[in-house]
Amino acid sequence: MRRTIITALATLGLAATAGIGIARTGPMAKPSLPPPTEPKPAWPPQEEPEVPLGLFPIFWPEDNPYSPEKAELGRLLYFDTRLSSDSTVSCASCHDPSQAFTDAAPFSTGIGEQKGGRSAPTVINRAFTTLQFWDGRAASLEEQAIGPIANPIEMTVETDVDKAHEAVVQRLRDIPGYRKRFAESFGTDEITIDHVAKAIATFERTVLSGNSPYDRYKAGDEDALTESQLRGMDVFFNKAACDACHLGVNFSDESFVNIGIGYDPETGLFSDIGRAEVTKNERDTGAFKTPTLREIEHTAPYMHDGSLATLEEVVEHYDKGGIPNPYIDQRMEPLFLTAQDKADLVAFLRALSGEGWQHLEAPTEFPE
Repeated sequence: MRRTIITALATLGLAATAGIGIARTGPMAKPSLPPPTEPKPAWPPQEEPEVPLGLFPIFWPEDNPYSPEKAELGRLLYFDTRLSSDSTVSCASCHDPSQAFTDAAPFSTGIGEQKGGRSAPTVINRAFTTLQFWDGRAASLEEQAIGPIANPIEMTVETDVDKAHEAVVQRLRDIPGYRKRFAESFGTDEITIDHVAKAIATFERTVLSGNSPYDRYKAGDEDALTESQLRGMDVFFNKAACDACHLGVNFSDESFVNIGIGYDPETGLFSDIGRAEVTKNERDTGAFKTPTLREIEHTAPYMHDGSLATLEEVVEHYDKGGIPNPYIDQRMEPLFLTAQDKADLVAFLRALSGEGWQHLEAPTEFPE
């Protein structure tokens, strides 16, 4: 039910984004708009966090409603390296606020300096997503939150999921300050991996981006976008039809798509089969989740393998129609964009950077 509601909210955003051209048919009403830069909000929010302009309200699961105590507990856990077996890696190691909640690397580095096989996607606006990870193997943000804790490449020396979770729970139980915070958040000092998941997910749902130049333009501020960005918006929604997948308020339809990344034409093989690893469906070979385009200028490198270093490279990849392969999405065809089109499209993508996450920082001290 929860996934259905969130998917519906994400898809409903199509009405707010599709079919937009750059022509103006007359004066637009100018509602009261928030300034581009808001004062730093208090942390944690005492009520459910307000979302920036352009976003839907956050959907809070019935079994994990918002509370300020839980949000702060989640923030502490998110940044605490003691969740890893050797106290060297935290969630923030790969999803760093200073890097727009990514790590600016093609492949993330885990425990023992091990390299993972995929680029870390941003945490920003995960509140509006359904299946998690590039391959969609986690059904909820709660499930995603504790996945890395049990991954021997990321945060644990254990090879068994249950043992890895038991180990981190025991470490937290041994810290009096955490026992107190879990009691304040869940009404019991019994710490469970479910409580850990819910706390981290609560914090992650507060990591938002909205009130971008695009959002302000849509709300009536005709001066919010440059002329280049206006032309790029037309390319995005019309000539290139990027919104075939990147639609809604979060600029993602939550689908899994093969665009040819990681395919070797000489061998006929993918370096990573993507969604097919989860579904066991051959048709999903090489398909990966459509990411949000919010804050896209700050989350390089791009694609699941970090193989495209710049937005210009991304546009070139799509302009040539991707890398042909037996499973490529039928919508992937050459776009024949001009040099001006490409420059304007990149300019528009940069207009999707907003605010709502920059104030989130690591704690200065942790429970003892």
